[in-house]
Amino acid sequence: MGKIEDLHVINGEGYQLTNLEKAVNVARANSVWPLPFATSCCGIEYMATMGSNYDLSRFGMERMSFSPRQADLLIIAGTISKKLAPVLKQVYEQMAEPKWVLSVGACASSGGIFDTYSVLQGIDRVIPVDVYVPGCPPRPEQIIDGIMNIHKMVKEEPLRRRYSDEYKHLLSNYKIDSNE
Repeated sequence: MGKIEDLHVINGEGYQLTNLEKAVNVARANSVWPLPFATSCCGIEYMATMGSNYDLSRFGMERMSFSPRQADLLIIAGTISKKLAPVLKQVYEQMAEPKWVLSVGACASSGGIFDTYSVLQGIDRVIPVDVYVPGCPPRPEQIIDGIMNIHKMVKEEPLRRRYSDEYKHLLSNYKIDSNE
């Protein structure tokens, strides 16, 4: 759950005041529904974060969503081939706003050790990425750190950022229609 300090609450006798944007962002940050897009060994490490030793449910993420329309965090873990890139982009486009992307591991972030014609050299060539988790494969603690960075972004993001000209320009660079 979000801490009361996260809301910047003004307490008084018989009332509490806060900003709607801050209350919504704390609620969003503590109820993220991830969609795992795991293709390699990084996917196994991500699965370990769901186990009892690391327990992602502490962060309100116990519900995996395997439908893009019901997810708000896309976690790409592993090698993405160039043939798979259009599928990944379609999954991203099907997600409702607001949505965030976590790139887990060297392969998803930069192609890793696979500098070949068939491997995408970073998913940021196809979709925008919010947080990168380094490693080959990264430890579950690193993945949790990446998720905590996503939570921090969600808590601090203005509600209208997704409608800004900067965001629309970013999506147009990826040839993604922001009006859908």
